[in-house]
Order: sequence, then structure tokens, then C-alpha cells
Amino acid sequence: MEIIIVNETENEMAQTYADDFARIGRRACEILRKDKPYVMSVVFVTPEKIHEINRDYRQIDRPTDVISFALQDDSSNILIEEEEEELGDIFINVQAVADQAKEYGHSQRREACFLFCHGLLHLFGYDHMTEEEEKVMFGLQDEILDEVVAR
Repeated sequence: MEIIIVNETENEMAQTYADDFARIGRRACEILRKDKPYVMSVVFVTPEKIHEINRDYRQIDRPTDVISFALQDDSSNILIEEEEEELGDIFINVQAVADQAKEYGHSQRREACFLFCHGLLHLFGYDHMTEEEEKVMFGLQDEILDEVVAR
């Protein structure tokens, strides 16, 4: 899996987690039995930028911690057969990483990896709109993450 990391902030955490994200990607593909050469991007953004994205694309007028845009969700997207399968984009709010790590009593590394894993599962088509979907998705998150980074 190729993960393109873009840092649109002054926070230097973006490249810090590149190896962890790669391990999470490999682990997710193993567990989900996905074997294509996937490519995706992770964009680290400010609270203001993620608020703007959330408002403009989801009509929710507040910042959030992570937003995923899966290309498979876009019915207007015409996929050209290529060697790689593009999954989409994950936007991570750098301030939420720090705030939520403190709130949940774990490391910023664990929180950044959790948000990435959560976003990746959305790119693979998982959701948590119902209780059953949430149970499946959150179970997968734990199974993938616990081997990569301690709670």
C-alpha cells in the first residue's frame, strides 16, 4: 500500500507516523483479505481547515477529528484500470490528535494511528451508522491497532 502523506500544518507529526500507517495498512489488508496495490493520501490539517471541509462537504458546521473521502463512494468517478487502486483521502485534524490523546489517556501516537485506521476502514467501505456496523468497525479497529501500537 502506498500512502502519500501531506502536511498542511506547522505541526511536525506528519512524517512521524509514516511507518505506523504503513504497518496499519498492511495489517488491515491482511485482516480484510485485500490484496491489491492500493494507494491513498493522508492529509494533516488544522482545526480550521477540517471545519471548512466538514461544513462544505458534509454540511456539518464544526471541526471534527478525521474525515475520509472514499473514491468508491463517488458514483461519478470513472475508474480507469490501472496497476494501483486508489482508495481516496483521509484528513486528520492535528489538534484533535493532541486533545483526544490527553482526553483518552493514551499517547498521541496511538490517537494518530487510531484516526488513520478509522479513516482507512471508511475508505474500505466500513461505517458505524448502526449499532451492528459500529460493533464490526470498532472491533476491526482494535484488532488492527492493538498489534501495531499499545493502548
